[in-house]
Amino acid sequence: MIESAKLPLLLKELRLSSMLKSWETYANEAREKSYSYEKFLADLSEQEVSSRYTKRIQGYTKQSKLPVGKTLSTFDFKHAKHINRLQVESMTDSAQWVKDAENILIFGASGVGKSHLAVAIGYSLIEKGVRILYMQASKIVQELQLARKEYRFPQMLTRLSRSPVLILDDIGYAKKDVGEISVLFDLIADRYESTSLIITANQPFSEWDQIFQDNMMAVAAIDRLVHHATIIEVEEKSYRQTHAKDNDICEKIVEVKNEIEN
Repeated sequence: MIESAKLPLLLKELRLSSMLKSWETYANEAREKSYSYEKFLADLSEQEVSSRYTKRIQGYTKQSKLPVGKTLSTFDFKHAKHINRLQVESMTDSAQWVKDAENILIFGASGVGKSHLAVAIGYSLIEKGVRILYMQASKIVQELQLARKEYRFPQMLTRLSRSPVLILDDIGYAKKDVGEISVLFDLIADRYESTSLIITANQPFSEWDQIFQDNMMAVAAIDRLVHHATIIEVEEKSYRQTHAKDNDICEKIVEVKNEIEN
């Protein structure tokens, strides 16, 4: 009885919240089934580990700001025939490339699934216990520019560096003035060989002078990004346009069918 009174206090002191909630249930089961002390303790510890993992993943998912529903299971690899599925899965099965501060650069026209693929990789990495932050490139550029004006730019870069992987979606739409493009370059330079970037872009590297408005800055940015990078090119036609056309065809078939029946 003394131990039963002491145990909750000890578990609370050790901050073993899941054990605190579950120990009585596990203890009763252990007595009924004559479990060994080792099995009882192992089962209770496993419950604590599982609970902590679930809470951590939930927290990482919330902090990531990833769009909902864009996972690898919902990505249409049949439409994106030129994407090497095994290559993508290898990057989601292992987070070693994140530890090595490598990048993923995804190129393709609008509507081909670049953002979906980037977000799906992000969700897979969260399951591996990796912190992710997703942001539209245009938004982060504006926030960085504001931070520079308010003399808190270094602090913002430090905050962003706490996420081992930063997803910059639609970098081509980040084109603003010289000051905003400058902070984008500084962000890329700051993360070089220290943390990873996943970038989606409509424009190939040959057109990045339209983003940076300065050839030397464009070359320097590209050099840092590709030094340790996997490049994925999505060459298919727009999925959204194709899907829309399919819907139009279906609607026309229904209309013709109705006319015939009437």
